[in-house]
Amino acid sequence: MRPSRRAFLGGISAAAGALALPALGNAAPLARVKELGVLRVGLYQKNRPWSWEEDGQVMGIDADIARACADALGVKTDLALFPADEEVSDDLRNVVWRGGLLGFRRCDVMMHVPFDRQFAAQETEVVILAPYYRESFTAACANDAATDCEGVPTQFRGKRLAAEIDSIPDFYLVGSFGGILRPDVGHYTTGYEAVSALGEGKADIAVATRAQVESAMAGNKANGGADIVPRQGPLPAMLSPGWDIGIAVREDSRSLGFRLEDLIHGMAESGQLKDIFARHGVEWRNALALQPNT
Repeated sequence: MRPSRRAFLGGISAAAGALALPALGNAAPLARVKELGVLRVGLYQKNRPWSWEEDGQVMGIDADIARACADALGVKTDLALFPADEEVSDDLRNVVWRGGLLGFRRCDVMMHVPFDRQFAAQETEVVILAPYYRESFTAACANDAATDCEGVPTQFRGKRLAAEIDSIPDFYLVGSFGGILRPDVGHYTTGYEAVSALGEGKADIAVATRAQVESAMAGNKANGGADIVPRQGPLPAMLSPGWDIGIAVREDSRSLGFRLEDLIHGMAESGQLKDIFARHGVEWRNALALQPNT
């Protein structure tokens, strides 16, 4: 069985290069996108700080990157939010190479795809490329003297713990350390909400992705919430070493994918990616696949 979007993150390794095998026609290549004048981009819904809807507008890091790419191509942006399915493969099928069974029209490109060589080799209908960020898991704590955010997680027993339900942080807190933290774990819809609960006085410690932690901390500060401090050291027994995030296009849309890859890498070199991430309170970290000696 192929991994779910959340569970997949637990064992990802870094990759370099895009892998795929031939697929059938009905292309959405670069020339076709320019002819139509629209770049249709698939984004995960309720995935703050990457993509979410607020007051009828699609917000987030991925949304801003998509708009920047479309502007560079000289076309309009059609941002399509979609719910995560059981597996990453399902998302790729529904969003990129076939379209959803319930009428969701497939997109030219999908953002926020795990960039991994082994996984990419299995996805014969798509090309995964353009890694643009290195993600990982971390923790954050309410800033009070009773909570040592750098402590061994077994010391968190009796604290109010927060995590996104059915996520790697949830499995980590519930299943590690002999399960002693299980009774203390409170579940939230997203990792962003789990971290925000610290500033609202609803939790003492949260485990989430680094982007969720940093963005929620920035939002909490802007809203005048209680202080939140990030954990500086690694999380003991956290199996995931981190993972790269990239994009996916259909196998027969390589011309579009390679052009988007050039644009995204250009944004990284110019500092534009750093600025986009900073607008959402997140420090941009270059994908491991693009770092020297990897």
